[in-house]
Amino acid sequence: MEIDLDGAAIALDGETNPIVDAVLAALRANGGRIVEGTPAHTVADILLISCPLRPGPKAGDPRSLYADTRKAAVAMAERGGRIVFLISAVAGMPMRRHPRFSMENASILAGMRALAMEFGPKILVNAVGFGAVEDDAIVSGDKAMLSHTPVDRAGSIEEAVAAVLFFCDPLNSYTTGQMLGVDGGWAAGYGRNF
Repeated sequence: MEIDLDGAAIALDGETNPIVDAVLAALRANGGRIVEGTPAHTVADILLISCPLRPGPKAGDPRSLYADTRKAAVAMAERGGRIVFLISAVAGMPMRRHPRFSMENASILAGMRALAMEFGPKILVNAVGFGAVEDDAIVSGDKAMLSHTPVDRAGSIEEAVAAVLFFCDPLNSYTTGQMLGVDGGWAAGYGRNF
């Protein structure tokens, strides 16, 4: 996917993983420039908030993540911009196998929507919820998701990147407060089975 970022400043907060690395490479290839520093002290045009995408590690305290992201949004508010959360698809469809991870991601999703309401129309705030995505191994989601994915395969890094670029594209100017599920249809109802 090609978009024209025209030198947009891009900041990252959170963990890195193969999806984040590929997203940053794609944003650079489309004219973006990565800025260093803490997002609350760096005025960025696009802020990526990368949360753990696999069950196991604690997703973090949703309240402090919200507070930190809100500080960054205040810094961005005069110029405007975009905030894109990279979260697990369990934010919208909890898994019985991973209740704590599901709850943490659902809380992050609720915080994202609150930020969209508070900072619109100057800042568009959205999320991409990843299901099972693999490179050489599963980098997002849970391998068990694959048995309940209608497309019958894991997603690719390229498919994950395309969804993030959709929210970063300057032509996308009317979408805010949404989570785009990139999960092969897992959240269409199959997630409840486990």
